[in-house]
Amino acid sequence: MPQNKNMVTARVRKTLLISGAAAVAVAVAVAAFLVWPRGAETTVAAKPTPVMTATPAPTPTPTPEPVYDLTGLPVQDVFAITPALPVDDGSGSFTGLVATPLGASAPVFATPGATPVAQLPVTLRFGGTTVPIVERREGWVRVLLAGRQATPATGNPGQLSGWLRVNDVSITTLPASIEVHIAQKTVEIVTSAGRELVANNFGWGSSKTPTPLGRTFIMISEDSHAGYTRGHNTVYLGVQSPTLNDFAGTPVAVTAFHYHDVRSGAVSNGCIRLDAAATDRLAQLPQGTPVTIFS
Repeated sequence: MPQNKNMVTARVRKTLLISGAAAVAVAVAVAAFLVWPRGAETTVAAKPTPVMTATPAPTPTPTPEPVYDLTGLPVQDVFAITPALPVDDGSGSFTGLVATPLGASAPVFATPGATPVAQLPVTLRFGGTTVPIVERREGWVRVLLAGRQATPATGNPGQLSGWLRVNDVSITTLPASIEVHIAQKTVEIVTSAGRELVANNFGWGSSKTPTPLGRTFIMISEDSHAGYTRGHNTVYLGVQSPTLNDFAGTPVAVTAFHYHDVRSGAVSNGCIRLDAAATDRLAQLPQGTPVTIFS
C-alpha cells in the first residue's frame, strides 16, 4: 500500500511538472506574441521625401524697338499739314504730364506700332516741342501736336494728336492748365491748389472766324511785334482757325492769347483778346501748358 501511494505521488508530481512546463511555454509564447512585431503592423522606416526645386522661368529677352531713319519724314511744326495724323476728339482730360523729345528728334506715329508719319524735333523756331500727354498705354503716349491735318478749304483743321514712344521722350509734370469759358467770359489758371481768375471779360472770335473749341496747348510765348499787342507777348496755341486757311501774309492761322485795345465780345479773328495784366500772366506759363476752351 505504501508502494502504491508512492507511485501515485510520483505520477502526480510528474503531471504537475508537465503542466508547469506547458504553462511556462504558453506564457513565453504569449509574451513573444505581444512583444514581437506582427506582420500587418510592422513599422517600415519612411523614405525621405525628395525636395522639389522649382526651375525658374527664363527671363524673356526684350525685343528692341525699331530704329527709324527720320531723314525723309516731315517735321511736325506749326506749318505742317499731315493728313495721316488724327484730329483730337476732345474726349477725356489731360494727364498733367508733358513730353519732350530726348534726342535730336522723335518719330511721330498715327497709331502705336505703325510706321512713323512725321518727326518731332527737340527744338523748333516756333515751339510745339513740349507737348501735353492726353493718353497713356504701355510704352506709348498720345500727345497734342502743332500743325494741321488739313486747311479749312480741304478738310478738318482741328487740333492734331499723335503717338510717341515712351523711350523717345522725357516725361515731366506741369502744375497748371488754362480754362477758357466763353459764355461766362472767364479765363482761369487751374492748379491743385485751386483756380486763379485771370480775366472776367475778353474778346473772342466772330461768327465768321470763331475761336476753336476743345483741347489745345501753349506752343510758345513771344513778342509778335504786332502793333495791336502794345509790346506784350503773344501766347500762341497749338490749334488753328477752323475757317481761315492763312492770316496776315503767313500760311498759318494760329489761335493765341494776346493784348488788344478792343477786347470784349465776339470781335476777333479767333484769338482771345485780353488786357495787359491777363496777357502778361499767361505768358509766364511754360510751353506745353494744357488749354481747354469751352463755349
